[in-house]
Amino acid sequence: MDNVILIFICLILGVLLQKLRVFPVNGHATLNQYVIYISLPALSLYFIPKIVLSGALFFPLFTSWIGFAFAYVFFTALGKWLGWSKKLTGCLILTGGLGNTAFIGFPVVEALFGKPGLQTAIVLDQAGTFVVMATLGIVIAATHSVKMKASGSGPGDILKKVFSFPPFIAFLISACMNLSGFDFTDDIQSVLMSICRTTAPLALVAVGMQLKIDRKSKYWNSLYIGLFFKLILMPAIIFTIYKVFLGGKGLAADVSVIESAMGPMVTAAVLASAYGLKPKLAGMMVGVGIPLSFITMDFWYWLLLNY
Repeated sequence: MDNVILIFICLILGVLLQKLRVFPVNGHATLNQYVIYISLPALSLYFIPKIVLSGALFFPLFTSWIGFAFAYVFFTALGKWLGWSKKLTGCLILTGGLGNTAFIGFPVVEALFGKPGLQTAIVLDQAGTFVVMATLGIVIAATHSVKMKASGSGPGDILKKVFSFPPFIAFLISACMNLSGFDFTDDIQSVLMSICRTTAPLALVAVGMQLKIDRKSKYWNSLYIGLFFKLILMPAIIFTIYKVFLGGKGLAADVSVIESAMGPMVTAAVLASAYGLKPKLAGMMVGVGIPLSFITMDFWYWLLLNY
């Protein structure tokens, strides 16, 4: 439960820093850049070389990819129908399509399914959610960014953005390490883990510094739609595919359903903010979605127990 407590404390600290104005106006942007350029690559370099792939991991490996694909189709179609801007659509694809499968997912899964469930959750997060964020996520961020559109960037520029994105570079290196069976020495791993531990606090404080729950905000309707997809529709899709159509039984399928029901991914909100994709809405998706997910997750766990 310490991770869950950490989430709320850091969000509150971020809001307090915003109110006290002790940071520069764009202080959150510096924290965002630290997370993207330092913390996320460290996560990849530490965890991915340790992943052991097997046929039993089919469900957790593809959960985040399936969810993000449906998010892209859903929000792109809805955006065209409702006349949304590219920035709004991109923000909801990122925050509605990527779940908080680590900071919240790990403690929740361990509490519900024990250590074996946690091992499955790590694979789902590191080989699934994290890789989707570092590949498809950066493509969505770049293609929906006004800055990229204004510069007239083409496919070559988008690919350059992807292959120069620090977490993606770190993922390629760590994937090669995994395939070759190589890992860092204990001393280097200890250093990497120390950096990894900074990811959650700084990312959450950065979100809190941008979080403004304005009752008159123009984003409430978008927020409702985004959270409906993330907390209700996405887990319903994963449950239907894995449990109903494929007849999935056991830990792998159950953990995948619960992980798909997690609130929006903090680092997805950071990525959206870094590319100018409606930072206020991204912050609201995390700030409102995380607490709300603890209520909706109860339903999905009850459904798993009684299906």
